[in-house]
Amino acid sequence: MSFLGAMLVALAADAVVGWPALVYRRIGHPVTWIGWLIRIADGRWNCEAEPSHMRRLKGIATCLGVVAFAVVPALLVQSALPTGWIGLVLVGLLAWPLVAVRSLYDHVLAVVEPLERNDLPAARYAVSKIVGRDTERLDEAGISRAAIESLAENASDGIVAPIFWGAIFGLPGIAGYKAINTLDSMIGHRTPRHEAFGWASARVDDIANLVPARLTALLFALTSGHPVRALACTLKDAGQHRSPNAGWPEAAMAGGLGVRLSGPRVYHDRIAHEPWLNPSGRDATAADIRNGLRIYLFAMTALAAMGALFAAVALI
Repeated sequence: MSFLGAMLVALAADAVVGWPALVYRRIGHPVTWIGWLIRIADGRWNCEAEPSHMRRLKGIATCLGVVAFAVVPALLVQSALPTGWIGLVLVGLLAWPLVAVRSLYDHVLAVVEPLERNDLPAARYAVSKIVGRDTERLDEAGISRAAIESLAENASDGIVAPIFWGAIFGLPGIAGYKAINTLDSMIGHRTPRHEAFGWASARVDDIANLVPARLTALLFALTSGHPVRALACTLKDAGQHRSPNAGWPEAAMAGGLGVRLSGPRVYHDRIAHEPWLNPSGRDATAADIRNGLRIYLFAMTALAAMGALFAAVALI
């Protein structure tokens, strides 16, 4: 069975349909099911009165347990499916909810549309749904920067990485990755509560995104219209980011658009003095979000084309 072919089915299904709101209201989403389990573990096992080494051990157990919760059923289902084209399509359809091509596009589009109408309150509200920073005082440049950064990082976390691991291991690969990524987003923070408990989740997520983040950066650079500038910015500035992976797609997008990203931002009344990516670039605008979405669509199309080419070669 070609797992790469199955992932292309998942990619196409999500791009065309997305995850229907009616289905979400009825049964939720696989990521929300994983999140439910993480919240239970965090509430019951992450006791702030305990010493940090005990919280770290419990965090390791939580990470292993949540990943197993996702991988084992996926492995059993995949092993029960028929081989050949039917099995390929079925794996792709089961993997479909774990790819976020359309959702990411729609969430970023929801930011740029009110921003183009100069409706800053609506734009701030829309961008608050996709970033963790304080958005109440953001101006156009701050909103645009936040939206573009989220677009770049989530293209890697929400699309390229799931497809990458799904292409290698099939349904268990994509399900396991989504469990790891959800763990990191919920408990992988350097805060007093999660520094120890979320340590394992953050480290595993760093490893899982090592290759996909760099592949995403390459796709952005090659489809940006300014590949040399984008690649130069990526190689120069990606390592400045607080994350070992997020800086790669963000720096490539910054260089491709000619804007500066990252920089200082506010989290719950705490100022994070992050270094700039492409510091000589101009402030981002609503038009840059539009151009970022264009690069995103071209990059995801290139990803699909590359996957189709590899799948075709494998059949020869």
